[in-house]
Amino acid sequence: MTETVKRAYSLDALRGYAILTMVLSATVAGGILPGWMYHAQTPPPTHEFNPAVPGLTWVDLVFPFFLFAMGAAFPFSIKKRRERGESNVRLVADALLRGVQLAFFAIFIQHFYPYMLSNPQDVRSWLLAILCFAVLFPMFMRLPWKGLPQWVHIGVKVGAYAAAVLMLATVDYASGPFSLYTSNVIILLLANMAVFGSVVYIFTMDNWLARIAVMAVLLGITLSAGADGSWTATLFDYTPFPWLYKFDYLKYLFIVLSGSMAGDYLLRWMRMPEAGGQDDPGKWRAVACLLLAVALIVSNLVCLYARWLAANLVISIVLTAAMYFVLRRHTGAAWLWFKLGCLGAGLLLIGLCFEPYQGGIKKDYATISYFFVTSGLACMALIAFHVICDYFKCHRGTAFLVMSGQNPMVAYVAGDLLVMPLMNLCGVLAPMLAFMHTNAWLGFLQGVLLTALSLLVTMFFTRIKWYWRT
Repeated sequence: MTETVKRAYSLDALRGYAILTMVLSATVAGGILPGWMYHAQTPPPTHEFNPAVPGLTWVDLVFPFFLFAMGAAFPFSIKKRRERGESNVRLVADALLRGVQLAFFAIFIQHFYPYMLSNPQDVRSWLLAILCFAVLFPMFMRLPWKGLPQWVHIGVKVGAYAAAVLMLATVDYASGPFSLYTSNVIILLLANMAVFGSVVYIFTMDNWLARIAVMAVLLGITLSAGADGSWTATLFDYTPFPWLYKFDYLKYLFIVLSGSMAGDYLLRWMRMPEAGGQDDPGKWRAVACLLLAVALIVSNLVCLYARWLAANLVISIVLTAAMYFVLRRHTGAAWLWFKLGCLGAGLLLIGLCFEPYQGGIKKDYATISYFFVTSGLACMALIAFHVICDYFKCHRGTAFLVMSGQNPMVAYVAGDLLVMPLMNLCGVLAPMLAFMHTNAWLGFLQGVLLTALSLLVTMFFTRIKWYWRT
């Protein structure tokens, strides 16, 4: 199949936005910022987890946006391989391997965060964290030197895993001995989504009805799992490896599979033949689409956090209807925005209909409305980034997002395993934190500075093409 020369920088930008805001949300000062700067269920100043508090903040969007981007990448990483002739067996095997690698990554990095190695943290813990960061390179990247035989690449990778296992087995931890149950829950969820999301996509890539049916079955099992003695409760509670898999993780497939549908549209747009200026929607329509997409995200965050539920529903309907009339009957980029807008509107409205159920929308413990609302808003974010990155081609202004999205594993751990250990070794982190915790503005600036340093590390390795891949 001949494809036109197009690139979808928007997907990398969405992934980069998600990973950078994930880092930012974890590095802002605790306790002194407004409640909407943290997860809705862990409000300041104590940040004690309260599952009874409903609402949505921008922090609650970062992980769903990343999962959505993962699903949107399936057509590019899976469908294209199938079109090249690879069998479903090979694709499933690779999905399982990717899941195993991500699970190992989750366990390895969690054991070598400095706060896991000593309390209080010391030079040994910081040096071990940096060593962990270094070992991850041969583990997850392909050697950049051309001409090396395949056995050398495999040997280096196996050696890196062996070194990691040796480190896990011999290092003393402040939290107790090594445990498979000690893992990074975010990455462990990604490992499960990489396996189950990929497998579902492999067998439904040409059949949306089958994919929607899987989501409907998952919804039914999830909602009925609370019935004591039912087969759904038995299935929901069963796990052969509780440190690795729980059926409860599969609820995030609502987001991943929704993202895969958006990715199907994005791939179709990339393969559309260019029609000169005939398929140009016009700058005014692009700007209107961008503003409507951003307005939908902001209005839902504000209204769901403030609990203005009726107003939010009316505003969402009005904005999605406006997007429909602005984009209908157009080709090219506007066709993509229209399709993504319809998909996002459907997901968002389904989520808002479920909002009163389970005591209101919550990230923890995640409610049904959370999965659909965040999927719909992720669609709107993809539209916004597509307008900026792929229509207006603001590549320089969004390069930091795109480069972070191309190397997300580095971005995720650079702060904890490299930036902050180095700052501690230089003796500058503790005084900076003491100064930054004096007021809310400085507390936010702390997060910006630490995120910026992690970003610079990520951009450096992306620039020299040292990518971590599973």
